[in-house]
Amino acid sequence: MSGRWPGKAFATFVLLPFCVLMAFPFAWMLLTSLREQNTIFNGPVIPRKFTGTAYKDAWTSIEFPLHFWNSVWITSVTVIGVLIFATLSGYAFAKLDFPFRNTLFVLLLTTLMMPSTALIIPLYLELKSFGLLDSQAGLLVLYISGSAPFAMFLMRAFFQTLPDELIEAARVDGGSELTIFRRVILPLARPGIATVVIFQFLSTWNEFLIANTVLRNTDSLPLQPVLFTLMGQYSTNWPALTAGLTLSVVPVVIVYVRMQRQFVAGMMLGAVKN
Repeated sequence: MSGRWPGKAFATFVLLPFCVLMAFPFAWMLLTSLREQNTIFNGPVIPRKFTGTAYKDAWTSIEFPLHFWNSVWITSVTVIGVLIFATLSGYAFAKLDFPFRNTLFVLLLTTLMMPSTALIIPLYLELKSFGLLDSQAGLLVLYISGSAPFAMFLMRAFFQTLPDELIEAARVDGGSELTIFRRVILPLARPGIATVVIFQFLSTWNEFLIANTVLRNTDSLPLQPVLFTLMGQYSTNWPALTAGLTLSVVPVVIVYVRMQRQFVAGMMLGAVKN
């Protein structure tokens, strides 16, 4: 045990500055949201006087509850939809044998090579032709269809680590593919599911460009595009902006804390061979 202490001390010495560097933006955001407007850039790092006025301003000036609920609703439906498509298709590509399996898988992966910004205009015109422009339903279609291939790629990798003998034994017992998937595969794939949930929740919750392009009705917008309106051309209410950003971070922290263990297990899965 004593031989491990030098290694742990060295790792702590190396990683601690990185942890401080990563935590500094969040600490600055939190402290800025609790200070007065006239002390943003000319006051001490830790404000002499703490005030919660900025949170009240952010809550009322941009209709924070409405847009917060929009983000919760849109993100939750997107995560559920992506999980359904990713788990089913990932299981099919990993464990089932059907014609052109590898070809279809490669075609789906090619969609990951196209940047989303290059597809905004075609997607905008397509939503307009289907009558889904300026609606949350159209935004959900773009989110789910755009995120499903990468999530499918992750879930396929997790399903491939599961032994085929479990599936064969369940088939011998008379279980259908759907029953095997629901009762045998999904319980074993929790680390992979947690990884997809965290990645998808984070990317959808913080998405700005597509939502701001597709939705023109302000009441339908999620939280991030509305927070951007707090930045003025000539002046910005930094305490209100950072207060809104601090509140918007809370759901992400909650989701990550709840799924932290499964997420770490999912990231480590496959790193060590049996």
